[in-house]
Amino acid sequence: MNLFDYTFDLVRQIPEGKISSYGEVAKALGDIIASRAVGRMMNQNPNADNMPCFKIVHSDGRIGGFGLGIDDKIRRLKEENVLVKKDRIVDFENVFFNDFKTKYPLKQLRREQIELSKNVILQDNFSEIETVAGIDVAYPNNEFEEALGACVIMDYKTREIIEEETVSAKTEFPYISTYLAYRELPVIKELFKKLKTKPTIFMFDGNGVMHPYNFGLASHAGVTLDIASIGVAKSLLYGKITKDVVYFNGKKRGYAYFPSKKVKNPIYVSPGHRVSFETSLDIVKHFSGYKIPEPLRKAHILAKKNI
Repeated sequence: MNLFDYTFDLVRQIPEGKISSYGEVAKALGDIIASRAVGRMMNQNPNADNMPCFKIVHSDGRIGGFGLGIDDKIRRLKEENVLVKKDRIVDFENVFFNDFKTKYPLKQLRREQIELSKNVILQDNFSEIETVAGIDVAYPNNEFEEALGACVIMDYKTREIIEEETVSAKTEFPYISTYLAYRELPVIKELFKKLKTKPTIFMFDGNGVMHPYNFGLASHAGVTLDIASIGVAKSLLYGKITKDVVYFNGKKRGYAYFPSKKVKNPIYVSPGHRVSFETSLDIVKHFSGYKIPEPLRKAHILAKKNI
Protein backbone atom coordinates (compact mmCIF):
# COMPACT_ATOMS: atom_id res chain seq x y z
CA MET A 1 0.00 0.00 0.00
CA ASN A 2 1.04 3.62 -0.45
CA LEU A 3 1.44 4.83 3.12
CA PHE A 4 2.45 8.31 1.98
CA ASP A 5 -0.92 8.83 0.27
CA TYR A 6 -2.79 7.25 3.19
CA THR A 7 -1.09 9.60 5.64
CA PHE A 8 -1.78 12.63 3.48
CA ASP A 9 -5.45 11.65 3.25
CA LEU A 10 -5.61 11.49 7.04
CA VAL A 11 -4.23 15.02 7.33
CA ARG A 12 -6.79 16.25 4.80
CA GLN A 13 -9.50 15.11 7.24
CA ILE A 14 -8.53 17.83 9.73
CA PRO A 15 -11.28 20.47 9.62
CA GLU A 16 -10.59 24.14 8.98
CA GLY A 17 -9.58 25.90 12.16
CA LYS A 18 -8.31 22.69 13.75
CA ILE A 19 -4.85 21.12 14.22
CA SER A 20 -3.56 17.68 15.18
CA SER A 21 -0.24 16.14 16.21
CA TYR A 22 2.40 13.84 14.76
CA GLY A 23 1.50 11.26 17.40
CA GLU A 24 -2.24 11.36 16.66
CA VAL A 25 -1.62 10.82 12.95
CA ALA A 26 0.71 7.93 13.86
CA LYS A 27 -2.02 6.41 16.04
CA ALA A 28 -4.47 6.76 13.16
CA LEU A 29 -1.96 4.85 11.02
CA GLY A 30 -2.01 2.16 13.67
CA ASP A 31 1.23 2.54 15.64
CA ILE A 32 2.62 5.42 17.72
CA ILE A 33 6.11 4.30 16.65
CA ALA A 34 5.39 5.98 13.30
CA SER A 35 5.45 9.48 14.85
CA ARG A 36 8.90 10.36 13.51
CA ALA A 37 7.96 9.08 10.07
CA VAL A 38 4.91 11.37 10.13
CA GLY A 39 7.22 14.27 10.95
CA ARG A 40 9.50 13.48 8.00
CA MET A 41 6.55 13.12 5.64
CA MET A 42 5.14 16.46 6.75
CA ASN A 43 8.52 18.16 6.33
CA GLN A 44 9.04 16.74 2.83
CA ASN A 45 5.43 17.11 1.67
CA PRO A 46 5.70 18.17 -1.99
CA ASN A 47 2.52 20.29 -2.00
CA ALA A 48 1.60 22.21 1.16
CA ASP A 49 -1.42 23.79 -0.58
CA ASN A 50 -2.93 20.42 -1.50
CA MET A 51 -2.08 18.61 1.75
CA PRO A 52 -2.22 20.93 4.81
CA CYS A 53 0.81 19.62 6.71
CA PHE A 54 0.98 22.99 8.53
CA LYS A 55 -1.87 21.69 10.71
CA ILE A 56 0.38 19.06 12.29
CA VAL A 57 2.15 20.13 15.50
CA HIS A 58 3.69 18.58 18.61
CA SER A 59 1.43 17.00 21.22
CA ASP A 60 2.44 19.63 23.80
CA GLY A 61 1.32 22.49 21.57
CA ARG A 62 4.69 23.46 20.09
CA ILE A 63 4.22 24.20 16.42
CA GLY A 64 7.16 22.10 15.19
CA GLY A 65 8.91 22.50 11.84
CA PHE A 66 7.71 23.27 8.35
CA GLY A 67 9.41 22.75 5.01
CA LEU A 68 8.58 26.29 3.84
CA GLY A 69 9.70 27.89 7.12
CA ILE A 70 8.14 28.56 10.52
CA ASP A 71 6.86 32.01 9.57
CA ASP A 72 4.89 30.54 6.68
CA LYS A 73 3.44 27.86 8.96
CA ILE A 74 2.29 30.52 11.44
CA ARG A 75 0.78 32.54 8.58
CA ARG A 76 -1.17 29.56 7.27
CA LEU A 77 -2.44 28.70 10.76
CA LYS A 78 -3.50 32.32 11.35
CA GLU A 79 -5.49 32.28 8.10
CA GLU A 80 -7.58 29.50 9.69
CA ASN A 81 -7.90 31.43 12.96
CA VAL A 82 -5.44 29.17 14.77
CA LEU A 83 -3.18 31.51 16.73
CA VAL A 84 0.42 31.00 17.80
CA LYS A 85 2.12 32.65 20.76
CA LYS A 86 5.76 32.02 21.66
CA ASP A 87 5.91 29.09 19.20
CA ARG A 88 2.90 27.37 20.79
CA ILE A 89 -0.69 26.93 19.70
CA VAL A 90 -3.08 29.20 21.62
CA ASP A 91 -6.07 27.39 23.16
CA PHE A 92 -4.52 24.07 22.09
CA GLU A 93 -7.13 21.73 23.60
CA ASN A 94 -10.06 23.46 21.94
CA VAL A 95 -8.59 23.41 18.44
CA PHE A 96 -7.15 19.89 18.70
CA PHE A 97 -8.56 17.21 16.37
CA ASN A 98 -8.08 13.43 16.63
CA ASP A 99 -11.34 12.00 15.27
CA PHE A 100 -9.76 10.40 12.20
CA LYS A 101 -11.64 7.89 10.08
CA THR A 102 -9.10 5.15 9.49
CA LYS A 103 -8.56 1.43 8.96
CA TYR A 104 -5.29 1.48 10.95
CA PRO A 105 -3.09 0.06 8.17
CA LEU A 106 -0.04 -0.50 10.37
CA LYS A 107 -2.08 -2.72 12.68
CA GLN A 108 -3.02 -4.80 9.65
CA LEU A 109 0.61 -5.07 8.58
CA ARG A 110 1.66 -6.06 12.09
CA ARG A 111 -0.87 -8.87 12.09
CA GLU A 112 0.49 -9.96 8.72
CA GLN A 113 4.06 -9.97 10.09
CA ILE A 114 3.07 -12.11 13.06
CA GLU A 115 1.23 -14.59 10.84
CA LEU A 116 4.05 -14.85 8.29
CA SER A 117 6.66 -15.24 11.03
CA LYS A 118 5.22 -18.68 11.76
CA ASN A 119 6.75 -19.86 8.47
CA VAL A 120 10.36 -19.01 9.38
CA ILE A 121 12.72 -22.01 9.33
CA LEU A 122 15.81 -21.69 11.54
CA GLN A 123 17.63 -24.71 10.17
CA ASP A 124 19.98 -25.04 7.20
CA ASN A 125 17.68 -25.76 4.30
CA PHE A 126 19.84 -25.42 1.20
CA SER A 127 22.42 -27.35 -0.81
CA GLU A 128 26.17 -26.71 -0.72
CA ILE A 129 26.98 -23.01 -0.49
CA GLU A 130 28.17 -21.92 -3.91
CA THR A 131 27.25 -18.25 -4.05
CA VAL A 132 26.22 -15.51 -1.62
CA ALA A 133 24.40 -12.32 -2.58
CA GLY A 134 24.43 -9.01 -0.76
CA ILE A 135 21.41 -6.71 -1.23
CA ASP A 136 21.33 -3.06 -0.23
CA VAL A 137 18.82 -0.29 -0.88
CA ALA A 138 20.00 3.33 -0.96
CA TYR A 139 17.81 6.41 -0.71
CA PRO A 140 18.16 10.05 -1.74
CA ASN A 141 17.64 12.78 0.83
CA ASN A 142 14.01 13.21 -0.17
CA GLU A 143 11.79 10.21 0.60
CA PHE A 144 9.62 10.88 -2.44
CA GLU A 145 12.44 10.31 -4.92
CA GLU A 146 13.32 6.89 -6.34
CA ALA A 147 15.34 4.42 -4.28
CA LEU A 148 18.18 2.39 -5.77
CA GLY A 149 18.42 -1.33 -5.07
CA ALA A 150 21.74 -3.10 -5.65
CA CYS A 151 22.74 -6.76 -5.57
CA VAL A 152 26.26 -8.19 -5.73
CA ILE A 153 26.64 -11.97 -6.02
CA MET A 154 29.98 -13.51 -5.01
CA ASP A 155 31.48 -16.97 -5.31
CA TYR A 156 31.67 -18.47 -1.83
CA LYS A 157 35.09 -20.09 -2.23
CA THR A 158 36.96 -17.54 -4.34
CA ARG A 159 35.00 -14.45 -3.22
CA GLU A 160 35.02 -13.23 -6.81
CA ILE A 161 32.08 -11.18 -8.08
CA ILE A 162 29.81 -13.21 -10.37
CA GLU A 163 27.00 -10.75 -11.02
CA GLU A 164 25.99 -7.16 -10.24
CA GLU A 165 22.51 -5.74 -10.73
CA THR A 166 20.77 -2.48 -9.86
CA VAL A 167 17.20 -1.26 -10.12
CA SER A 168 15.49 2.08 -9.51
CA ALA A 169 12.05 2.04 -7.95
CA LYS A 170 9.64 4.46 -6.33
CA THR A 171 9.02 3.65 -2.68
CA GLU A 172 5.53 4.06 -1.25
CA PHE A 173 6.39 3.53 2.40
CA PRO A 174 8.47 5.72 4.75
CA TYR A 175 11.08 4.32 7.11
CA ILE A 176 9.34 3.12 10.28
CA SER A 177 11.27 1.04 12.78
CA THR A 178 10.21 -2.66 12.74
CA TYR A 179 8.37 -2.17 9.40
CA LEU A 180 11.46 -1.93 7.16
CA ALA A 181 10.38 -4.82 4.91
CA TYR A 182 7.31 -2.92 3.74
CA ARG A 183 9.58 -0.12 2.58
CA GLU A 184 12.25 -2.21 0.87
CA LEU A 185 10.57 -5.42 -0.34
CA PRO A 186 9.01 -3.83 -3.45
CA VAL A 187 12.50 -2.69 -4.52
CA ILE A 188 14.03 -6.06 -3.63
CA LYS A 189 11.40 -7.95 -5.62
CA GLU A 190 12.17 -5.89 -8.73
CA LEU A 191 15.86 -6.53 -8.20
CA PHE A 192 15.21 -10.25 -7.68
CA LYS A 193 13.55 -10.47 -11.10
CA LYS A 194 16.70 -9.18 -12.83
CA LEU A 195 19.10 -11.73 -11.37
CA LYS A 196 20.54 -14.23 -13.84
CA THR A 197 22.20 -16.24 -11.07
CA LYS A 198 20.27 -17.87 -8.24
CA PRO A 199 22.44 -17.41 -5.12
CA THR A 200 22.54 -20.05 -2.42
CA ILE A 201 22.30 -17.43 0.33
CA PHE A 202 21.11 -13.82 0.44
CA MET A 203 22.45 -11.24 2.90
CA PHE A 204 20.30 -8.22 3.73
CA ASP A 205 21.14 -4.90 5.36
CA GLY A 206 18.66 -5.40 8.18
CA ASN A 207 17.59 -7.91 10.78
CA GLY A 208 16.41 -11.47 10.48
CA VAL A 209 14.77 -12.87 13.62
CA MET A 210 16.52 -10.24 15.75
CA HIS A 211 13.27 -8.33 15.71
CA PRO A 212 10.51 -7.83 18.33
CA TYR A 213 8.17 -9.97 16.21
CA ASN A 214 10.93 -12.34 15.00
CA PHE A 215 10.38 -11.10 11.46
CA GLY A 216 12.79 -8.45 10.26
CA LEU A 217 13.65 -7.63 6.66
CA ALA A 218 15.80 -10.74 6.06
CA SER A 219 13.10 -13.06 7.44
CA HIS A 220 10.30 -11.29 5.57
CA ALA A 221 12.22 -11.43 2.29
CA GLY A 222 13.25 -15.03 2.97
CA VAL A 223 9.70 -16.26 3.55
CA THR A 224 8.14 -14.15 0.79
CA LEU A 225 10.71 -15.09 -1.87
CA ASP A 226 11.38 -18.59 -0.49
CA ILE A 227 15.14 -18.03 -0.19
CA ALA A 228 17.81 -18.76 2.40
CA SER A 229 18.60 -15.42 4.02
CA ILE A 230 20.72 -13.73 6.68
CA GLY A 231 20.26 -10.36 8.36
CA VAL A 232 23.23 -8.10 9.09
CA ALA A 233 22.39 -4.89 10.96
CA LYS A 234 24.62 -2.02 12.01
CA SER A 235 22.74 -1.27 15.24
CA LEU A 236 20.88 -3.23 17.88
CA LEU A 237 17.14 -2.84 17.40
CA TYR A 238 15.99 -4.88 20.40
CA GLY A 239 17.44 -7.31 22.88
CA LYS A 240 20.28 -7.66 25.37
CA ILE A 241 23.80 -8.92 24.71
CA THR A 242 25.31 -11.66 26.86
CA LYS A 243 28.75 -12.91 25.80
CA ASP A 244 28.23 -11.73 22.20
CA VAL A 245 24.84 -13.47 21.94
CA VAL A 246 21.71 -11.33 21.60
CA TYR A 247 18.65 -12.41 23.58
CA PHE A 248 15.12 -11.04 23.43
CA ASN A 249 12.41 -12.21 25.83
CA GLY A 250 14.82 -14.88 27.02
CA LYS A 251 15.34 -16.38 23.56
CA LYS A 252 18.47 -16.34 21.42
CA ARG A 253 18.00 -13.99 18.48
CA GLY A 254 21.48 -13.60 16.98
CA TYR A 255 24.99 -12.38 17.59
CA ALA A 256 26.93 -9.20 18.25
CA TYR A 257 29.98 -9.81 16.07
CA PHE A 258 33.27 -7.88 15.95
CA PRO A 259 34.90 -8.61 12.54
CA SER A 260 38.30 -7.45 13.82
CA LYS A 261 40.02 -5.90 16.82
CA LYS A 262 40.00 -2.54 15.00
CA VAL A 263 36.19 -2.43 15.00
CA LYS A 264 34.82 -0.52 17.99
CA ASN A 265 31.14 -1.37 17.49
CA PRO A 266 29.83 -4.79 16.45
CA ILE A 267 27.50 -5.75 13.64
CA TYR A 268 24.40 -7.75 14.51
CA VAL A 269 23.94 -11.06 12.73
CA SER A 270 20.76 -13.13 12.74
CA PRO A 271 19.27 -15.85 10.54
CA GLY A 272 16.45 -14.76 8.27
CA HIS A 273 14.98 -17.94 6.84
CA ARG A 274 16.20 -21.47 6.02
CA VAL A 275 19.55 -20.82 7.76
CA SER A 276 20.62 -21.76 11.30
CA PHE A 277 22.08 -19.36 13.85
CA GLU A 278 25.52 -20.96 13.65
CA THR A 279 25.67 -21.04 9.86
CA SER A 280 24.55 -17.41 9.65
CA LEU A 281 27.51 -16.34 11.74
CA ASP A 282 29.94 -18.66 9.91
CA ILE A 283 29.00 -17.20 6.52
CA VAL A 284 29.40 -13.63 7.79
CA LYS A 285 32.79 -14.54 9.26
CA HIS A 286 33.84 -16.10 5.95
CA PHE A 287 33.25 -12.79 4.16
CA SER A 288 34.72 -10.57 6.88
CA GLY A 289 37.52 -8.21 6.02
CA TYR A 290 36.02 -4.84 6.64
CA LYS A 291 33.31 -4.23 9.23
CA ILE A 292 30.51 -5.14 6.82
CA PRO A 293 30.73 -8.57 5.12
CA GLU A 294 31.97 -8.26 1.56
CA PRO A 295 28.78 -9.02 -0.44
CA LEU A 296 26.85 -6.37 1.50
CA ARG A 297 29.70 -3.89 1.46
CA LYS A 298 30.04 -4.12 -2.31
CA ALA A 299 26.27 -3.90 -2.78
CA HIS A 300 26.23 -0.75 -0.65
CA ILE A 301 29.02 0.82 -2.72
CA LEU A 302 27.21 -0.09 -5.93
CA ALA A 303 23.93 1.40 -4.68
CA LYS A 304 25.50 4.65 -3.53
CA LYS A 305 27.38 5.01 -6.82
CA ASN A 306 24.16 4.78 -8.81
CA ILE A 307 21.78 6.75 -6.60
